Amino acid sequence: MPDGIPAIVPKDLFERVQECMAKNKKAPARHKAEENYLLTTKLFCGYCGAYFCGESGTSHTGNTHRYYKCVSVKKKWVDCHKKSVKKDWIEDLAVSETMKMVMDDKVIEAIVAMLMELQEQENVNLPLYEQRLREADQGIQNLLNAIQQGILTKSTKGRFEELEAMKEQLETKIACEKLVKPKVSAEFMTFWLHRFRKLDVRQKANRKMLIDTFINAIFLYDDKMVITFNYKEGTDTVTSDDLKACSMAEKPGSANLK
Repeated sequence: MPDGIPAIVPKDLFERVQECMAKNKKAPARHKAEENYLLTTKLFCGYCGAYFCGESGTSHTGNTHRYYKCVSVKKKWVDCHKKSVKKDWIEDLAVSETMKMVMDDKVIEAIVAMLMELQEQENVNLPLYEQRLREADQGIQNLLNAIQQGILTKSTKGRFEELEAMKEQLETKIACEKLVKPKVSAEFMTFWLHRFRKLDVRQKANRKMLIDTFINAIFLYDDKMVITFNYKEGTDTVTSDDLKACSMAEKPGSANLK
């Protein structure tokens, strides 16, 4: 029923807002924002250190070209000469180098070792409870030995009951800690990481997951690209020859690596 409920905002204001929303849906910037640039927040200029942002443009033929551009060049913050790079080319190269790392058994072993170490460091309560449990068990065993030798006093009995109660409390705390933060075995971690080897990197979702999981940052120069991965000593340098080889592998009008 029209006007059945009092309006919160005036009708003319509501209509103006609806008109603005309709225009925003058709704005070119909206489509640009929806374009998925996989290396956003991870790609940096090797010369000035600024990040690369996604850009797109339409040629006189009507084709849309997408690329990454150094923000210092775009905003003219500093005098940086780094040229823009094709979006598909740099993303394909990043995915290719990451897959090389994932296929390396030694790298997987290093990642698993690091994760196991972090897993132990994250839970500070569990090691403490386990140490105190071992001490309580040792104390109980010492008292049992004393009792077997005929040494039984009121204080001995009281201490024994105290240690038994402490042991029960510690076992409960340890069980609770393991439920809150269950430990993952090295075998399971290895199995999980090996699943990345079977990813279909042609799918955008898989490419994003691979990059987000393993790549920490990429520093791009004219003659090389330095990739830092999310594990200790995880740095790989792609030389100018590698970059040229990737460029030569492109088909005319295509940025896909072969």
